[in-house]
Amino acid sequence: MQPKFHEVKRASELAIVVGVQFGKIDDRAFSDSLEELKELVYSAEAKVVGTLTQKRPSPDSRTFIGTGKVDELKSMKEATGANLIVFDDMLSSAQVRNLEKELEIKVIDRGNLILDIFAKRATTSEAKIQVELAQLQYLLPRLTNMWSHFSKQVGGIGTRGPGETQLEVDRRIIKTKIATLKERLEKVDRQRATQRKRRQDVYKIALVGYTNAGKSTVFNLLTKAGVWADDLLFCTLDAVTRFLPLNSKNRIVISDTVGFIQKIPHELVASFQSTLDEVRYADLLLHIVDISHPNPIDHYEKTNAVLDEIGAGQVPRLLILNKSDLISAEEIPSIDLNFPPAHIFSVSAKTHVGMDNFLNFLTTFVEKEIGARMGIAKKTDGKARNSYR
Repeated sequence: MQPKFHEVKRASELAIVVGVQFGKIDDRAFSDSLEELKELVYSAEAKVVGTLTQKRPSPDSRTFIGTGKVDELKSMKEATGANLIVFDDMLSSAQVRNLEKELEIKVIDRGNLILDIFAKRATTSEAKIQVELAQLQYLLPRLTNMWSHFSKQVGGIGTRGPGETQLEVDRRIIKTKIATLKERLEKVDRQRATQRKRRQDVYKIALVGYTNAGKSTVFNLLTKAGVWADDLLFCTLDAVTRFLPLNSKNRIVISDTVGFIQKIPHELVASFQSTLDEVRYADLLLHIVDISHPNPIDHYEKTNAVLDEIGAGQVPRLLILNKSDLISAEEIPSIDLNFPPAHIFSVSAKTHVGMDNFLNFLTTFVEKEIGARMGIAKKTDGKARNSYR
């Protein structure tokens, strides 16, 4: 029986990472992206044994990097015993095919790698459906150059029409599977919509932030939920929701959500719409930033960009500068001059430093928000009643 796309079996892999710095990319951004790629490789349980970089104005249409660099990769492969090459940018299926032919080694790109990590982390039925859908949508436009036999006309009993190529068969099978998965996700969406209606009187908070910012650690500290938290990228795929035990008479729930990252395959964002609804429909976002990271401002801005992209840009938020125990107070940068200073909190979810101050503010803030909402509701209700007099 063929394994499902979301099932990933992995032996230990030795990887060479490849980054190309194009004209307008500055050194800092290029370096950060490549370091992040190495973290992704580690999160996929592989080991980085080499790094190759190149500066060029545009990618080579055939192999993405120049012929000299391809030869250099061959030498690195022989010297390190690598059995995997990971590019930091998206490759076309033709580029992957050409590189694998030249190098005689498996070649993937960042998008492939992220999808693979998601497949490995997916545990619930919904997450597995979302990941498999993303993988199939990622695969479909890349099929053309993946088959050496796609030009052969073949016929088969019950599986293909007369004269269909293997490529056409595969496309048809994948499109049918995509349609089935979308139907299953639409059912999940309807269930979530029903759940939201039932929770209309509940104040909803969602944790957001760049991957590995410490969202799950903050979530566990606030709720005692015990969800998996580790120094790895994408520990959380499913939105986990718990009641938040603040000193409040109101019902409050908080959700831990999937982390964001740069250069994420758009197929993943599209597939995880139902999970991201927890962010879109929240009353308040707690934006968690790893303040000990070399470039926290970049992570902050990229998270904001994703929030805008998914339609959550206008949701009120508080900014939590996490992992403050790893740096001195003087090293904490000014994240955003337009962000209200009273809504920025420096904490350590690991040592609990700053958490009491934050929780006191959060309790007061939520009470005021709920009070204001109830006041608006009463005024609206009063106007509605008066209109019938």
